[in-house]
Amino acid sequence: MHYIVFDMEFNQDFSSLQDTVKKWSKYPFEIIQIGAVKLDSDFIRVASFNRFVKPTIYGKVSSFITELTGITTEQLVKEQAFPEVYKHFVEFIRDPDSVFCIWGMSDIKELFKNVEYHNLDSKCLPKKYINIQPYVSKYFGLPTKNLLRLQNAVEALHIPVIYSFHNAFFDACYTAEILKKINSPSIEPCFYDPSYVPVKPRQHKREIDYDKLIQQFEKMYARKISKVEQEMIKLAYHMGKTRQFLK
Repeated sequence: MHYIVFDMEFNQDFSSLQDTVKKWSKYPFEIIQIGAVKLDSDFIRVASFNRFVKPTIYGKVSSFITELTGITTEQLVKEQAFPEVYKHFVEFIRDPDSVFCIWGMSDIKELFKNVEYHNLDSKCLPKKYINIQPYVSKYFGLPTKNLLRLQNAVEALHIPVIYSFHNAFFDACYTAEILKKINSPSIEPCFYDPSYVPVKPRQHKREIDYDKLIQQFEKMYARKISKVEQEMIKLAYHMGKTRQFLK
């Protein structure tokens, strides 16, 4: 069994959208870099993967992403598009029984979304994964909802900062080092189902007790509230709930 520790950089720039036929909700964050390291069962690195991706969903890299990652549109023009890079990534993984290791859930979610967008086969991708981020919080005795940034985790674990952050390959290397540091029997792979949609609990409809509301106003003003005033209070309450008068 191998661990595939991977990270990705994404781009989304609707001002340069290439295909305007699909609904906006169908457009994923487009992958522009895939970085990964393959570890054996003893957490020894046996292979590496680092590829940039030519954008085809959006025509250019947004200025925010360029500032964050250093990746420019001009840099990516000469690269292969996602279907070709994905083919090489699958060859790098080789074994679908491997375990994906990620820092946060966004990378694995967007990977499957990009695969679906390009009508590619996802069966060759591992379905087992370990999200390392909450385990780091647990390692430091923090609530698992209190998630640390990658750089903060690296520094807290005294891992040498050799590379810059917000580079998919370098971030994958850091994530692999974190996994080695915190590894324990309690860290077990989960199963990822790209088609799973969490069901939101149905909220019970709550009604306003207008009688008590009016009684409160009568108590405040020490007098009876007229019918006209009651209707005004109810209307004001509803208008306040719409939040339309917030500055």
